[in-house]
Amino acid sequence: MTKRFFSILLLGLGLAKLPAAELKITKQIDVWPSGVPGEKGEIPPESITSREYRGESIQILSNVSKPTLTVYKPDPAKDTGVSVVICPGGGYNILAIEHEGTEVAAWLNSIGVTGVVLKYRVPRRKDLEKHDAPLQDVQRAVSLVRHHGKEWGLDPKRIGILGFSAGGHLSATALTGYDKPHYKPVDAIDKASCRPDFGVLIYPAYLVDKETKSKLSPELRITKNTPPVFLVHAADDRVPAEGSVRFWQELRRNGVGTELHIFPKGGHGYGLRPSEFPVTNWPSLCADWLKSTGILKR
Repeated sequence: MTKRFFSILLLGLGLAKLPAAELKITKQIDVWPSGVPGEKGEIPPESITSREYRGESIQILSNVSKPTLTVYKPDPAKDTGVSVVICPGGGYNILAIEHEGTEVAAWLNSIGVTGVVLKYRVPRRKDLEKHDAPLQDVQRAVSLVRHHGKEWGLDPKRIGILGFSAGGHLSATALTGYDKPHYKPVDAIDKASCRPDFGVLIYPAYLVDKETKSKLSPELRITKNTPPVFLVHAADDRVPAEGSVRFWQELRRNGVGTELHIFPKGGHGYGLRPSEFPVTNWPSLCADWLKSTGILKR
């Protein structure tokens, strides 16, 4: 099947690359308006560049020291009140801000969900764990969305998180570590819970140890109170699918609602871009899961 034919097929299913360029920003706010914790001014100026990846051009955001939230609301006629904080991937060194960020917000809008793209701090900070600064950003981001829920027309009990690759790990850390704030409260916003109500992890990285690939990374503490999670991975991904499998197993062991899809082929980093591999049908599967759990109304 040619790529062109496959793209036409996906278009008929409503799954082709969505026009992120047509998205309208509802609002954009600083995650830390009174100062970013721990920042020392050592990061070069923020920049955005284009790169060829998987045969297509993608946008790469580098050197983020001032995290922001960009809110994209759906058409009022479709709006379900559900919102999702989106965490692009990039190995905690850059952010794949387009095909794992704004394009995802466009898809979420198409199913009546508000997409909230989180621009979190990259690259990794010296002398810190890879996810330390981003975890502060994502915990604060969820609290921000919940704090402003009524004002923004959002249901404070249906705030999810969705991440790709390193952003998948960050989302997993937010889903399992919400009971341990990673920073000292700075204002009234931090009184709002940073617990996501559900999670979507697409080819998540860093979920298991490198040696055995059988133990969850120590920062991931799954309990019976962990929110429900939807996972997708390809077996030929350079990031081992065992991470998603192990995470799913622990969710099951703790009685947490979860759904896992492992596809034989598809690789890594596809975002929402169509390909000849069925793994890129994941948005349709995810929408069905959101409906089956009652997060989205049928």
